[in-house]
Amino acid sequence: MEQRHAIVAVLLRGHRVLAIRRGPAVARPGYWQPLSGKVEPGETQEQALVREVREEVGLTVEPLAKVWESETDDGRFRLHWWTARADCGEVVPDPAEVADTRWVTPREFLALNPVFDGDREFFERILPEL
Repeated sequence: MEQRHAIVAVLLRGHRVLAIRRGPAVARPGYWQPLSGKVEPGETQEQALVREVREEVGLTVEPLAKVWESETDDGRFRLHWWTARADCGEVVPDPAEVADTRWVTPREFLALNPVFDGDREFFERILPEL
C-alpha cells in the first residue's frame, strides 16, 4: 500500500500552539492534535498547509519551515510537520472536522487526553529544540 502525504500545521501565536480536537466527521474523533490534512495531487506542502488551515479553522497563515517528518501509527500517511505564524485572526472551526480548539503551551498540550504518540513525541522532543 502506497503511503499518502499529509501536513501537520504547527500554528504559532506567541509561545502557544493551536491544538484541535478531532470532530465527528473524521477518523478517530476526540483526539487532540495540531491541525493536519492531506496533500492533494499537484499541491505543494506549503499550499496544502495554507488550504487546510483556512478550511478547518478559518485562519490565513504563512508557512515558515518544515521542521520534522514522521508517519501515522497505522503507517498510511507520511506526515510533514510545518511551523506557521498565526498572529492574528479569530479561529472559526469547521464543526464537522474540528470539535474544539485551544491555544496551548507545549506542557499544556502534553496534559491533553487523548493524544497520538507521534504528536506527543513532537511536543516532547522536537518543539523544544526549535
